[in-house]
Order: sequence, then C-alpha cells, then structure tokens
Amino acid sequence: MSTQLADLLIGLTFLIGYLFIIFETRLKVNKSASALLMATFSWMFFMLSRESGDLTHASKISEGIGEVSQIIFFLLGAMALVELIDVHRGFRVITDLIQTNSKKKLLWFLGFFTFFLSAILDNLTTTIVMVSLLRKLVEDKRERMLLAGMVVIAANAGGAWTPIGDVTTTMLWIKGNITTFAVMKSLFLPSFVSLLVALLLFGRKMKGKYPGVMNRAHKEPSEPGARLVFFLGVGALIFVPIFKAFTGLPPFMGMLVGLGAVWVTTDLMHGKKEARGHLRIPHILTRIDTSGILFFLGILLCISAMDAAGLLEKMAHFLDEKVQNITLIATIIGLISAVVDNVPLVAAGIGMYDVQTFPVDSKFWQLLAYCAGTGGSVLIIGSAAGVALMSLEKIDFVWYLRKVSWIALLSYFAGIAVYLGLVSK
Repeated sequence: MSTQLADLLIGLTFLIGYLFIIFETRLKVNKSASALLMATFSWMFFMLSRESGDLTHASKISEGIGEVSQIIFFLLGAMALVELIDVHRGFRVITDLIQTNSKKKLLWFLGFFTFFLSAILDNLTTTIVMVSLLRKLVEDKRERMLLAGMVVIAANAGGAWTPIGDVTTTMLWIKGNITTFAVMKSLFLPSFVSLLVALLLFGRKMKGKYPGVMNRAHKEPSEPGARLVFFLGVGALIFVPIFKAFTGLPPFMGMLVGLGAVWVTTDLMHGKKEARGHLRIPHILTRIDTSGILFFLGILLCISAMDAAGLLEKMAHFLDEKVQNITLIATIIGLISAVVDNVPLVAAGIGMYDVQTFPVDSKFWQLLAYCAGTGGSVLIIGSAAGVALMSLEKIDFVWYLRKVSWIALLSYFAGIAVYLGLVSK
C-alpha cells in the first residue's frame, strides 16, 4: 500500500468514525466502539504502508501508546480520587459555600470556581471534579447539561493562562517558548474575558431557581472521614504539578503517588470495619465508567496515528505557506483543535518555528497557547475536558453543537480580540 493511499484511508477513517460519534443517538452505535475501530484501522493503514520490519515506523505505535497511556492512567487516577471524595460525601465542603438557589448566581459561582481551580489543577481534572459536584446540586439532567457545557468553557479558559493548567501551555513552557510570569500576565485577561462572555451568554435565559439545590447542598449526610478524604483528595490533585516540577516525571506518576497515598490512608481508616467496604478504593474502581475511558483511548490513539503519519504536520505547514499571518495561523490552529487534539498541532507549530524566528514570550507563542487551550471548547470532542464530559454525562455531540458551540466560539474570539488589543498598546 502506498503512503498516499494510506494517508487518504486514515483521513477517511477519522471522518467516518467522527460521523458515527456525532450521530451516536440516531445510529444506536456506542461512541466507544466507533472510537476503538477508528484507532485500530488508522494504525493498521499506517503500518501497511510502511515496510515490515522497519523499526523506526514500528516504534511509532509504541510511542503513541506510551503517550496515550499516560493520559489514560492520569484520567483513571483523577476519576478514582474524585469518586472517592464523592462516595464519602466530601464535596459538602464546597456545597456548604453555596447559599443560593438562583440559576444565574449558581452559574456565575460555578464559572468562577471552575476557572480558578483549572488554573491550579488542570482542565481535565477540574472538569471531572465540577461535573461530580453538579450531580450533587442539580437533579434535572437538561438543566445540568447547560451548566456542564459552561464548565468545559471555563475549565479550558482557566487552564490556558498558567503553565500547569493546560497540556499545550505546559508544552510551550517546557520547550522554553514561554515563561511563567509573562504568559500569566499576558493571557489572564483574555482568558477571563472569554469566561465572562460565556457566562453572560449562558445567563441570558437562566431565570428562576433550581428546586431543592439548598437541600441537596446542605442536608446530604456525610460518611466517616469525609472532610479528611476531601482535603487529601484535592491535595493529591494539587500535588501533581508540584511533583512534576520537582522530579521531572510525567504528571500521571504524580497522580499515581497521590492515589496510592490516599488509598493507604482510607484502608487504614476503614479496613477493619466490614460495613465500610464501599468507602475503599477497590469498590471505587468498580464505579468508574470503563466505556468512557475506552472512548478516550480510541480518540487519542486515532489522533496519534494521524500524527505519526505526518498529517497534522502537513496541515500546519500548509497554514504556514498559504496564510502567512501568525495571528490567523494561531487562530486557525485553535479552531482545528476543536476537531483534532491540540497537542500534536502545537507540537507541529513548535517544530515549524524556533525561538530565533519568534523569541521567547513573543506574540505568536502566547497567542498559540491561548488559542490551542480554548479553541477545543467549540466542539465537545475538541478537548480533554469535553471528552471527559461526554463520557461522564453522556452528552450528545449534536446537542452540544446546538447549545454550547456558538457560545464557545464567541468567547474564543472575544479573548483573541482582548489579547490583540493588549499587545497593540
């Protein structure tokens, strides 16, 4: 099989699989099955077009699996910690702060909380935490879905302005293209405006109150050790970027350390009491949505196959040759990241340019960090936060497209306008 034919087939596989995911509810085919087939066929076409025994190409699938596995292990650890807090009713520490049933006030509270929490943790972990919290507060799924859509936008906006909040900003930081204080100073206001625009648009039709929110927030009984498990769990999540900074090990290792420490603690707390078996990690792991994790795995492996085939790099070079405007290039890369993963796109951008072409903390690198971080909000499948939400809440692709995408798009462009206004002064 020729390389050109393989690249075409990989592209078609992604397109067909994407359509199956979009129309999941109509076709009655689970999106996880579609994602796994996308990944398998994409890698199959890639390998069939390369010479058998070619170790260079054979190693690419190992590299792809290695990178994806890190994200999956990270996700597993984060979901286990959040589920453990949830089972202990530890989220009462947060829900006790809520003193309103008002839809609009709750929207703004959750928006700001998500934005700043994402800057400290990361957008994926924050989304998992906030969706779990929403389940405690809002019973009606349709009402909850709108708030969850806002959470994705807020988490991605909050993650974009710090080096530890979003994986693409972290990549640019590690490579030396941006520095900590410069990117925080330059991107905080654009990211914050992006959040404000989204909150204003979501809040237009949010009138009245959520029935029973105060009751559910304050009257939920706690399990033994609830507050301790909450602070240990959140502390383990916050520990991840600190662990990475000190050891240089990938984030999933820090997540595993945190999970192991909390596991030992809860075993010591509950191990001698049979009635508390539901509060221990082995039981918690049975509650995790395996189907959602497999969906995540399939999507990431498919994107890694496209990256290995050089399709995303070709796309980046095409933009460089045809557009030749760094503002437009960064903006388009952000919009493309709503369809395919932003990590290989940013990696391709880093590979195309160096710090001699664009110095450290230059306009291009900062704008790329913002666009790649927030552009994924436009489609539910465009960011790790969105994919996690799709898995956790079973939100339909088309519903998100109709209800949330246009808000995410307007907030995305609002942030870009603010950034351009700042750098032009």
